[in-house]
Order: sequence, then C-alpha cells, then structure tokens
Amino acid sequence: MQEDYRKWYSHHLGRDIEMLVYGNWGYPVVLFPTSMGHYYEYKDFGLTETARWFVETGKIKLYCIDSIDRDSWYAKHLHPGARIWNHVLYDRFLHEELVPGIQRECNVQKVGVSGASFGGYHALNFAFRHPEQVGHLLTMGAAFNIRSFLGGYYDDNVYFNNPPDFMPNAQNNELYNMNIVLGTSEYDFCKDDNYQMSSILSRKNIRHKLDVTPWGNHDWPVWKDQFPRYLSMI
Repeated sequence: MQEDYRKWYSHHLGRDIEMLVYGNWGYPVVLFPTSMGHYYEYKDFGLTETARWFVETGKIKLYCIDSIDRDSWYAKHLHPGARIWNHVLYDRFLHEELVPGIQRECNVQKVGVSGASFGGYHALNFAFRHPEQVGHLLTMGAAFNIRSFLGGYYDDNVYFNNPPDFMPNAQNNELYNMNIVLGTSEYDFCKDDNYQMSSILSRKNIRHKLDVTPWGNHDWPVWKDQFPRYLSMI
C-alpha cells in the first residue's frame, strides 16, 4: 500500500499533529488510535494491513491520525476542567481544520470515522457532534461514557462530549443519514456500553447495526477481523 507521512500544524492546538495516510484515492476514513495511542499504532498492530484490498483498489483512503489523550482524558496532573477543555480544542482541530482539508482533498461532502477501544469513543463522539461531516461511523470495542475520567467534575463541555448524555436530546437530522456500526464481542468488557448506545439510538429511530462477534475479547484479533468487514459496508 502507498503510505504517506504527514505533519499538520494545528492552530487550535498550537502544535504539530502527525498522521499516516494510505492510498491515492477512495472514500476517506479517519482512524483514531486507542488510549494514548499515536498515528502509527494501527500500522504497528497490523490493522491497516487488513484494509489493503480496499486501499489498493481505490475504494478507501485511510487517515491514521494522532491523539492528544495524554493532555486531555489521561492527564491526571491537570484539573478536570482543563482536561475536557483540551479535548474541546482537539474537537475544534478535527471539525475546523483536519476534516475540511480531507473533504477538499477527496472531493466528498462527508467522511468516514472509525477506531478501536478509546479510538471508537473519539470516532463516535465526533460523528454525533458533527453529523453533517460524517457519513459512516464504524466503532470496534469502544466505550462511550467518559465521566469516570473526570472524578465527578461536570460542566457543559463534559455534557456535550459524553454521548450517553447528549444523544438522547440530539436533534440533528443528519444523524438519520449516517451508516452506523457499533462493533463489540462476546467477552469485551465494553460490550455493555455498546448495548446502551444501541438502545439510545433505537429509541430515537436512528438506523444502526450492533455487531457482536461471538468470540474473543477486547483485543486486536477481534478488531482486525471486524475492520475489513465494516469497511465493506461503506
């Protein structure tokens, strides 16, 4: 596969963000890494390799983006208000800088987003906050309630970045035009979060697929099985 390393300066974050891009053309899918992971994580664990056919045939173009989890959700040295604010800046970087650039580059109205474990939280939170920019949401082994990261701290920024809180009241009609796959597995400790999110979406009549792999747990072999299957649904 063609692999392209890029470094992107974010004015919202005031720092460089690195990424690996796979493919020349195809429908763009942004991949968020797992907890505190970096842009090369999916390459190192072989998940990008499972998408080789989709990339080499020009069906999919993958954007493996960096995270700032060490300065937000996992930054225990910071006040919880500062942690969530850093994530708000990351969301603005995605919404106003990265995704518009990908939309222009690929000449698409909407992108796909995906991720495993905590990367699945990032994908779903971004998709549900900005459904006008996302056409496909594919999560693997994700949990979606982030309150436990903040030690009881709560404000509007927490509410609007905690999908189990804001989704029951969400009104954006573009949520009904999204292809949504919630992937988990039989022994995944995040399975209950997926059932809960599926219930929220069902109550709002938002079309989605809850996919429970009947083997495995919260680990890479499951996600490497799921990812190409989910790409085939785009």
